[in-house]
Amino acid sequence: MATDISKLTESVKWQDLTTGCSVAGSKTSEAFNTGEWRVDSPEYIKDNCKQCLLCVPVCPDSSIPVKDEKRLDFDMAHCKGCGICARVCPFEAIIMKEGE
Repeated sequence: MATDISKLTESVKWQDLTTGCSVAGSKTSEAFNTGEWRVDSPEYIKDNCKQCLLCVPVCPDSSIPVKDEKRLDFDMAHCKGCGICARVCPFEAIIMKEGE
């Protein structure tokens, strides 16, 4: 039986957790500001962007919002700074800044 996430404390034994540590009441990353984990940060250079959208599907955090078929600035609350988007951008519209 899964442990309710709201009842997780240091006293909960590992044996009480479900396989894979999934717990009842768990949520997607939308509910957590995973961007706090970031060491490096992407910077979007709008003037260089050709709206090819190659960066969007490679983002493992879905941190590149698109509206009306155009990418917007990063969702920094969820971006973990992996830099994959910068590596696939053929127009240097994304650069990584160390330690930001």
